[in-house]
Amino acid sequence: MALDNELLNRITWKIPNPLALVGSRAGDEWNAMTTSWITQVSMEPVLIAVAVENEAVTHRLIRDGRSFTLNLWSSDDTKPFVKFSKPAQRDEADGTITLNGRVVREAATGAPVFVEALAWLDCQVRHEHDFGTHTLFMGEPVDGGINDDELRPAAMSDTRMKYGGVKRH
Repeated sequence: MALDNELLNRITWKIPNPLALVGSRAGDEWNAMTTSWITQVSMEPVLIAVAVENEAVTHRLIRDGRSFTLNLWSSDDTKPFVKFSKPAQRDEADGTITLNGRVVREAATGAPVFVEALAWLDCQVRHEHDFGTHTLFMGEPVDGGINDDELRPAAMSDTRMKYGGVKRH
C-alpha cells in the first residue's frame, strides 16, 4: 500500500519540534529565520544541527559566514516566528541593531543574537551535508547564555504553523 502525500504530511507534522530563530551573517548582510528542524547531534564535541532550505537567504549566509546562532523563544510569545518566515529587515539607529524590529547584538562569531531570547547558542559550523531540499549545518557552540531559566521554550505545537512532510510546489 502506497503512502499518500496528505497522510505523510499529517504524520510528519505530528513529530514534536522546537521553534527557534536562527541568526546568520556574512559580511554586512544579516538575517534571521524561523526554524523547527534543530537538534543536538553529538556530545563530544557538542554539535547542534539545523536544517536550512537550500534556497533560503539563511543557507547562503551560514555557508559563507560559517556560523549561526540558535535563539530559543518563550512559548508565551510566538509572534516573532511569523515575522521571520521571510528575509529580515536590518536597521541600525544610535548604535542599536534590529532585525524586523527585534534588538540583536553581534555574537563572538559575528552572527546576530536576539537580546530577548530566553536562551541562545553561538555556533561555529564544523560540518554540513546537503540532503536534497535542505542542508544540515552542524555547529559547535562557542558561546551561549540564558536570560530566563523558568520559561518554557516554544515548540511548533504552540502555534498553528506546520513545516515538513512533502515539498509543496
